[in-house]
Amino acid sequence: MNKLTLLTLALMIFAGFSCNRKVETETVSLETGWKFKTGDDLSWASPEFNDSQWDTINPDKHWEEQGYNLVDGFAWYRIKMIIPSSLINQAFIKDSLQFLLGRIDDCDQVFLNGELIGENGRTIYNKTSPNPEFFKERSCWREKRRYLLASGDQRIHWDKENVLAVRVFDQGGAGGMFSSPFLISMTGLQDHVLYDFSGSAFTFEGDSVIGKKFVLQNLSGNEEFKGKLDISAYSSEKGNLLWSESWPVNLQPKMKQEIAISIKMDITRPSILKLAFHETNTGDVLVKEMEIPYIQTPPAPSEPRINGAKVFGVRPHAPFLFKVPATGKPPLKYSASNLPQGLSINNETGIITGSISKKGEYTVKLKVVNSLASTEKEFRIVVGDLISLTPPLGWNSWNCWGLSVSDKKVRESASQMKSSGLIDHGWTYVNIDDGWEDKHDKDGNILPNAKFPNMKALSDYVHSLGLKIGIYSSPGPKTCGGYEGSYTFEEKDARAYASWGIDYLKYDWCSYWNIAPNPTPDQLKFPYREMHRALRKTGRDIHYSLCQYGMGEVWTWGAEVGGNSWRTTGDIEDTWESLSSIGFSQNKSALYSAPGHWNDPDMLVVGWVGWGPALHYTNLTPNEQYTHITLWSLLASPLLIGCDLSQLDPFTLNLLTNDEVLAVNQDPLGQQAVQVKQTETYEIWARDLEDGTKAVGLFNKTEKPLYVPVEMADLLLGGKCSLRDLWRQSDLGWVKSHFEMRTEPHGARMILLGRQK
Repeated sequence: MNKLTLLTLALMIFAGFSCNRKVETETVSLETGWKFKTGDDLSWASPEFNDSQWDTINPDKHWEEQGYNLVDGFAWYRIKMIIPSSLINQAFIKDSLQFLLGRIDDCDQVFLNGELIGENGRTIYNKTSPNPEFFKERSCWREKRRYLLASGDQRIHWDKENVLAVRVFDQGGAGGMFSSPFLISMTGLQDHVLYDFSGSAFTFEGDSVIGKKFVLQNLSGNEEFKGKLDISAYSSEKGNLLWSESWPVNLQPKMKQEIAISIKMDITRPSILKLAFHETNTGDVLVKEMEIPYIQTPPAPSEPRINGAKVFGVRPHAPFLFKVPATGKPPLKYSASNLPQGLSINNETGIITGSISKKGEYTVKLKVVNSLASTEKEFRIVVGDLISLTPPLGWNSWNCWGLSVSDKKVRESASQMKSSGLIDHGWTYVNIDDGWEDKHDKDGNILPNAKFPNMKALSDYVHSLGLKIGIYSSPGPKTCGGYEGSYTFEEKDARAYASWGIDYLKYDWCSYWNIAPNPTPDQLKFPYREMHRALRKTGRDIHYSLCQYGMGEVWTWGAEVGGNSWRTTGDIEDTWESLSSIGFSQNKSALYSAPGHWNDPDMLVVGWVGWGPALHYTNLTPNEQYTHITLWSLLASPLLIGCDLSQLDPFTLNLLTNDEVLAVNQDPLGQQAVQVKQTETYEIWARDLEDGTKAVGLFNKTEKPLYVPVEMADLLLGGKCSLRDLWRQSDLGWVKSHFEMRTEPHGARMILLGRQK
């Protein structure tokens, strides 16, 4: 039995607002008291069922984190509570009761007193069936679960005991309920009026004006809301007011009010946008605060500059493709001296092609010229058995297009990688994720589906731009999306990929659970070793990405089975909770990162993402996005953009084109950062670079600005060191034994400590 409690704060966090009311909203807490059992029996939904022998469980965390490892399929949660009629009596809006149940992995059905009240995911539910089928649908699992009942619904037992039962289905990876809050309440203003910022990104006009369009929406079909909306911007660093204005609001039921603001301000400094809707009838004030994106990376100079990796690995006789990444006022002219025999460079495009027959290390001098100046850079080509000597930089279709990926979308993404200038900063791969497959024909040849009419032509197009192309499959019979996998067809699939000109393979465990439900270490390795052998037989260099979510500590044996990179975690999502839990847990695998073999904490979730046709601007704040790119670069992780490249806004493009930050990721030493300091409020990570310098990341884990203290002794440094801000590309002087740096909420500072004096 749960006590009544006031959880207004939890409700505010769930809705994304801070809401100031004259009277606090009464709620019923569902944070504790849950019972749990694996398996499936619809009688468990009944309020009369005796669950006294069931285990207790915390709803805030996946069941894997609580000792239920590799539990896939069905499991049930149950909880008992009294729902008091005082919830209605004190509520201003009395029509609906809501059940807030965090998130689910993968989908659920929710029963109140034995009756179905809601479900998340695609289901086939037939009341005449004793055990209705229940199916997972990709991209539903991350949804916040909010189930509504009319306050007069007969399924609610007011002032009496109620039983809430949750039937969960999980397919692979982590499972069960997670996140927060878990509570019951009447709906309030914060549930009926929505600030919707998802329709557009912030815009930048020159270097002093930032704009934003958003919608204030009345979700209620009955209630009218009116009053005044106060909008202001203030400095995050100094707290001073930068700008303000007010708008009258009159929202009829289901009405939207569009608002566009334009603020003259310093776009290079962090600031906060605050909105306060003062509602006349309820007396509520609905407050939303959000970070305004700010630009740290200075623009590339007009003089030519050669960017990207300093080293490139290729096997003898394998096709060679490398685009010299360079910025500067066009047109640029490219040349390369001391190219090994078999290679040539296109002086107009900077694309180097050919093949090299002899093993060895070749030092090439790249040169780029425009009307203003010329520049040169040494570039090492290593011909041997190892490829991917620096982590891959590229784009993957999954985080934006999901299973709706198509030939047209891939072509457009490749074109946009070039036209946006990403290619000039070293971004190389254009990877097709799940959703391209059809079936194997009678001869065992894999066929693309109708969305991909000609894979060879698509690859040729991508290559013509100086980019590389990737593809996706599974060692199991089916992929995660239910398409054709490579099980028993490894060699034929590998030959098909090579014949199409594929350069990257993401190999996702998925339905291999059906082959090895409780895999031993050897069973974890076997399917990946098999595909590696098949890829090597093709004679084509194909980056081999093992996607199996970190099972069996894959980082300890990924290189052994031929992996060039391997996922160390489950899927990332665009929340601070997901980003921080994944990013700050990578210390365990640091020793296994090396040239040709990279730990992969999953793809980037910046820009417009959505895992399907419907996209939204990332839920990460600007500071959280700086943390994302900073930490992943320090971790020597593959950097795979997951957003819609046709909607690259200035802030996202600025994040992805800082050459000093990317140089840390691409450092030839290939040494992953390690956790130097960890406290409840901040972390410090550092990695040694090839030239003897040290890259350091300072991370603020709190929701307020913090001065992160750094002891040089913790970094194993003594004497004076030069200090450089890599995001702002500016020198900050010299430090000796100790320094502190202001770091924004959930934000990061990325610095370079030079050689000691």
